[in-house]
Amino acid sequence: MPVISNTICNDSTQLAVWHIVEEESAFEVPLQRTITHKHKRLQHLAGRQLLVYLQPSFPLHAIAIADTRKPYLPDEAYHFSISHCGDYAAAIVSTQQRVGIDIEIVTERVHRIKHKFLHAQELRWVNSFLPEQQTLLLTLLWSAKEALFKWLGTGEVDFSEMLRVMPFAQHTSGQIQAAIIHPSIDVALTVHYTTHAAGWIMCWVLEG
Repeated sequence: MPVISNTICNDSTQLAVWHIVEEESAFEVPLQRTITHKHKRLQHLAGRQLLVYLQPSFPLHAIAIADTRKPYLPDEAYHFSISHCGDYAAAIVSTQQRVGIDIEIVTERVHRIKHKFLHAQELRWVNSFLPEQQTLLLTLLWSAKEALFKWLGTGEVDFSEMLRVMPFAQHTSGQIQAAIIHPSIDVALTVHYTTHAAGWIMCWVLEG
């Protein structure tokens, strides 16, 4: 089982990362919807496999999809979030807290969309760094906002205006202070993050 990272966040919450190296036949969970692209099927299966890895009693058959495309359990027996990028999948499961998770591969492509997801103040902060430092930072900020978006779960969100992050000291892992400014909620949150030598970044959010 290629689980390469397993983190106990607190007494009710745990997350893990899967490195996808196997064929579909190796997974022990069903494909829950029609997916024609082979690699996307592998990502889907790896994400569901992680849910069972984190909580063996997780009821995969009961997963529903909201109008906002957020997967959820109608009875909220577990709160969960799944993300995948490239050959990696990540999942977080909690029995008590709303959660959101995102995993991203660090690539130069993030520069093309930075004006779409960064507030002007955030962009000025990024531009204060050397060009060779900005790709990692931009990917981290994108991942942080994706995790906030999944935690919120409302669908349409203006990433630059409604999801805000504060400047922080970059380390291999750490925390980012953030805020969601949205018609349905106005709340300050902490985004947790970790970076990996293999070139991926993961961010996650817990309620409160």
